[in-house]
Amino acid sequence: MGKIIAFVNQKGGVGKTTSSINLAASLGLLGKKTLLIDLDPQGNTTTGIGINKGEIKASVYELLTDKAELKDVIVRSEFDNLYVIPASINLAGADMELVEIARTQQGFVPQRQLKKHLDRISKLFDYIIIDCPPSLNLITTNALTAANSVIIPVQCEFFALEGIMQLLNSIVLAQKKLNPNLQIEGVLLTMLDSRTNLGLEVVEEIKSYFKEKVYDTIIPRLVKLSEAPSHGKPIYAYDAKSHGTTAYLNLAKEVIERNGK
Repeated sequence: MGKIIAFVNQKGGVGKTTSSINLAASLGLLGKKTLLIDLDPQGNTTTGIGINKGEIKASVYELLTDKAELKDVIVRSEFDNLYVIPASINLAGADMELVEIARTQQGFVPQRQLKKHLDRISKLFDYIIIDCPPSLNLITTNALTAANSVIIPVQCEFFALEGIMQLLNSIVLAQKKLNPNLQIEGVLLTMLDSRTNLGLEVVEEIKSYFKEKVYDTIIPRLVKLSEAPSHGKPIYAYDAKSHGTTAYLNLAKEVIERNGK
């Protein structure tokens, strides 16, 4: 069975989408068949991996609302071993639509829609990476219900822990109500400017709080990392010699090692 990992943080600008793209692509480069799911209505993961949203026939929105099957929404990317379920702006209204379907259709559980579909294909992939929206809504709840574990990206800046307790409470709630096996896969430190004392202080603060859950790999703040998605490429394809390429390949190796495969 493939490991399903959701990137979750309701705080925006913490490197969640960048990390989802580059971890998934790096896992693929290391020979792991990987599915990347874009659950953000903005669709930045979709465009960031080189998929033209104008050419999408069906997206994760159609999957969640049972208007399309998995075979209709999975797109093979141009990168090694990497497949994508793209997002479109239609996903912005999915919360209300799922609730309405549940009201009128007996047996429809809106929080379990993604899990229902992924259960059918998880054995076909080594890893399934889910990029969640920067909010704790019904779409994110779908990810927490479907996932085996979560990665929490935390920016190496002041107020880094702000909102983390709310996120942890949501994870505990999902464990109690929907997914008792949900685990914290790891905490990923992102956007580190090693030239500042503040960044290094935040690293120590996060490590003292989450201890062994924090990955050894820390993602640096780099212009190349922010440029790559605008070219529709993961960092390794945009600049193979970038420190960002090294960092995400190291992260992928850590994920593989922690999962023993």
